[in-house]
Amino acid sequence: MEAEQVVKKILADADAEAAKIKAEADEKLADEQRKFDEQLGEYKKQTDILAKKAAQDKKEHLLAAARMDIAKKFLAEKRKIIDEVFDKARTQLQNLPDDQYSKLMTKLMLQAVETGDEEIIIGKNEKRIDQKFVKQINRELGPGFKGNLRLANERNNLTGGFILKRGKIKNNVSIDVLLQQARKELEIQLAKELFA
Repeated sequence: MEAEQVVKKILADADAEAAKIKAEADEKLADEQRKFDEQLGEYKKQTDILAKKAAQDKKEHLLAAARMDIAKKFLAEKRKIIDEVFDKARTQLQNLPDDQYSKLMTKLMLQAVETGDEEIIIGKNEKRIDQKFVKQINRELGPGFKGNLRLANERNNLTGGFILKRGKIKNNVSIDVLLQQARKELEIQLAKELFA
């Protein structure tokens, strides 16, 4: 064999080997590309799932925040209405006609008296609870009580009602305290409704 033929044969063998290596490399590259595309597709699916979940979580968070904001505004409106109602109630109680005010105070005092020898502290501007009123209450207390209620010299900043004092013990039956108690009960009820 001549040298030229040997060179041609070597070149042909090299070309064949190069073609075989290139074909294997192309096949390997195609296989790697397919695996990469599969992984990329899987990552895309997972990303879509995570994005949908994040969007749902965000939506739920925004809805919860909106519901809480509405609840706060609703509660603020209820409080505003309650303030108005209790302000009107205070004014109406203070401005009751004398006979109705006396009946109310008589009922409250008869319920509040414990021993019958308490002092009655009234507001600085109170004119309807006087000595005559106290005498009537003492008569109504009857024989089971001492019937020794008396007006105290001390006056307080009450807008209506009274305080019964025996020693260091005071029982506040002022209109403000009665309205505060009623308001607390109403607010507890409203809170239960709001957060039920």
